[in-house]
Amino acid sequence: MSYVFDTNAFGHLFGSYYRNRFPTLWEQFDVLVESGDITSTREVAREIDASPVESLRYWAVEQNDIFPTPDAAEAQFVGEIFRNPHFLQIIERKKLQKGGLNADPFIIARAYVVGSPVVTLEREPPNGAKIPNICRHFGIPFMSLEGFMEEEGWVF
Repeated sequence: MSYVFDTNAFGHLFGSYYRNRFPTLWEQFDVLVESGDITSTREVAREIDASPVESLRYWAVEQNDIFPTPDAAEAQFVGEIFRNPHFLQIIERKKLQKGGLNADPFIIARAYVVGSPVVTLEREPPNGAKIPNICRHFGIPFMSLEGFMEEEGWVF
């Protein structure tokens, strides 16, 4: 199975599970990376550039294949997301005013196009416009980082 990672899932993984303390986790994660089963989008790479997690920033620079530029099908699906006025809330006012980064719709679109679940730390608030709400609306599977580890059968 492949997975589309949100910035926050990468950040938590790299910020909480140190390579020298969790070698088995990283061996298994690296296998998924090498096989192409971990993917994301260029917009996530841009958010990672601003991450306070140094090890994540260094790692991401070497992972061009994981962070492809959105293709035409993904761009079209982003448009589909925003056809629903409620989902425009995913773009925070601060980001609109200051031109900030917003990978969320691109993560969802990538998951839709490649047919993979989203791995995110976001919760699903009632009547919200977060990744889980939008995924549920479009029938796209999503899971937490722990859910990803459970799906892979990882036990440490």
